[in-house]
Amino acid sequence: MNKEHKLEPIRLDTYKPLRDVVSEALRQAIKEGILKPGERLMEIQLADELGVSRTPIREAIRKLELEGFVVMIPRRGTYVADISLKDVVQVFEIRSALEELAAGLAAERITPDELEELERILVEINEYIDRDEFDKIVDTDIRFHGVLYRASRNNRLVDILHNLREQMLRFRSISMHYPGRLAATWEEHRQLVESIANHNSVQARKIAKKHMENSEKTLIMGIKRDKDSARLVQELFPH
Repeated sequence: MNKEHKLEPIRLDTYKPLRDVVSEALRQAIKEGILKPGERLMEIQLADELGVSRTPIREAIRKLELEGFVVMIPRRGTYVADISLKDVVQVFEIRSALEELAAGLAAERITPDELEELERILVEINEYIDRDEFDKIVDTDIRFHGVLYRASRNNRLVDILHNLREQMLRFRSISMHYPGRLAATWEEHRQLVESIANHNSVQARKIAKKHMENSEKTLIMGIKRDKDSARLVQELFPH
C-alpha cells in the first residue's frame, strides 16, 4: 500500500459494529482515490493505520468484495477493484431496469410526507448548485434517491439499488463535474417528482430510464476524457 496516503485512525464514537466502521472507512478511501484502483491491500498495514486488529480488516474486506470495491485473487492477495467501461455499462444495465421499477412503484405507493420531502430536497439541491457547494449536492442527491427508493415499499429492491449505487460512487465527481450535467440532473429529478406527484407510474418509469441513460452517457464521456488527459500528461511528463 502507498505509505504517502496514510489513513486516519478509526474513531469509536458510534454504535455500529467495528467491522462496519472499518468497512465505511475503507470504502470512503476507495471512493476518494486514497486507495487507488489496482492497489494491493495489506491487512497488517491497514490495521496499523486504522488502529484496529486484523480481524475487522479481514471482515471489512470480505464485505467490500461482495459490494464490488475489491477483488481477492488466490495466492496473490486483495486489490482495489479497477472498474472498466464494460463494468460501468453492465452496472448501468441493471440499475436502469431497477431505477425504472423503483420510480414506477414510488408513483403508486408514495406518502404525502415523502412527496413533500422530495420536493424540499429539490429546492435544497438547486440552492447548492447556485452556490457551487459540490459536497452538499452529493449528500443531498443521496438523500433524494433514498427517499425515492423507500417510497417503492420494496426493501429488497432498496438494498440492491443501494449496493449498485455504492459501486458507482467513486465516479460521481466525474459525472457531476461534466459540463451541464448538474443542471440537467436537477431538471430530470424535477420531472420525476412531478410524475410521481401525479401518480403516473408509466411516465415515472420513462423519466427514470431517460435519467439513467443520460447519467451513463455523461459518465462514460467523463471517464474517457479523464483517461485521455492522464495519457497526455504521461506523454508530456514521462517518469
